[in-house]
Amino acid sequence: MGDLAKLHNIGKVIEEQLNQVGVETYEQLKNIGSQQAWLKIKAIDDSACYNRLCALEGAIQQINKANLSENKKKELKEFYNNWK
Repeated sequence: MGDLAKLHNIGKVIEEQLNQVGVETYEQLKNIGSQQAWLKIKAIDDSACYNRLCALEGAIQQINKANLSENKKKELKEFYNNWK
């Protein structure tokens, strides 16, 4: 596993998907943002779900996805519902 898998919520599978879409470092993930990263993953894996979106945001914030603020969860849910 690489450096991304050391982040909260990021395991081997999500790290591999991020690498496939050109995201290889935390800085790249932070710069692109969770929503754009999720869209890139969704383009290669149609099973990408709301939980994966939250995992990406948690990784950026360096917290467990369960600890995202209610406002952030609501924002992500609205974004997800527009794309599913």
